[in-house]
Amino acid sequence: MARKKITPPRTEQLALSELTIEQRQIEGLSLSTIVRRRFFQHKAAITSMIVLALIILLAFTSVGTIIGGTGRLAADTESGEIILDGLRISGWWPYDWYRNYPLSTPGGVPSWEHPFGQDTLGKDIFARVMRGIQQSLTVVALIGFLATAIGVLIGSIAGFIRGWLDNLLMRMTDVIIIVPGLILGAVLGRTIGGNAISLGILLGLVSWTGLARLVRGEFLALREREFVDAARVAGASNSRIIFRHILPNSIGIVVVNATLLMSAAILTETALSFLGFGITAPDISLGQIISQYNEAFKTRPWLFWYPGLFIVVIALCINFIGDGLRDAFDPRQRRMPKTTSLMRQFREMTNGRTK
Repeated sequence: MARKKITPPRTEQLALSELTIEQRQIEGLSLSTIVRRRFFQHKAAITSMIVLALIILLAFTSVGTIIGGTGRLAADTESGEIILDGLRISGWWPYDWYRNYPLSTPGGVPSWEHPFGQDTLGKDIFARVMRGIQQSLTVVALIGFLATAIGVLIGSIAGFIRGWLDNLLMRMTDVIIIVPGLILGAVLGRTIGGNAISLGILLGLVSWTGLARLVRGEFLALREREFVDAARVAGASNSRIIFRHILPNSIGIVVVNATLLMSAAILTETALSFLGFGITAPDISLGQIISQYNEAFKTRPWLFWYPGLFIVVIALCINFIGDGLRDAFDPRQRRMPKTTSLMRQFREMTNGRTK
């Protein structure tokens, strides 16, 4: 008696067909190509990246920037005017963030000449906000770079070597974790800080703890995999195994958490500058702008709208970019085929079974 062929249910067949479609889409592609394609399919991440690039371009080209020097106010020996110490690269905006100008409208209400308005001293709020974005982004970039580098280095060494060195590094990490980051940043900022570079370096040196623990956990899992044993048999050194074999397989968690760290960094810098422990005058940051004009919230709310809006937009953009990178690096995140493709696959299987 012939045995009847058992076919899987339609839902299982459909799932197998979807898996085959996904495998065919990435067949023969490198990991970088797959990640890039998945990232560019994330519309929110791409939109956020474009918006963030436009904000950076606007901030650094409008009021220019200063390279080197102390960044403090000084008198020009030739003209006698008050200028900032350092090499000034001018921008296309005609007003500076540290000068007082005559009020173009009563009360400094926004106008065509000063679209973000003026304060009671006549300072142009647009120039101050653009300079504040420059300083805040400088702090964020320094924190992201230093915290990522230190966290990856300490986490990879602790997770791969283990033993007494792992215990030493993790206990040092625990000591830094138990101290509130805002208090530690306030103490260091008031002691050594005052400008964006010093504040970014100080905060970057104490913001790596969370990333280090995540990288350590990833290395503890990957160090037992077969490709690590194969590298040892081939005679690879520990440093080569860490940086050429294990770390590339952990790049997803590193990149995603680095973006989340940078998103939190701009809020930390804003909070410290608002409390007076971050960037100090004559330089400016977004948090300092809100702190200076907090008493005029009811009478001149436009002094808060623009710095607050840019803080929210920058933080959201970095978060959305992090979400896109997470989806791109996670192999379990697969884009579902379109509905028409699903229906076509379903009809083909149905017709095959009826035949």
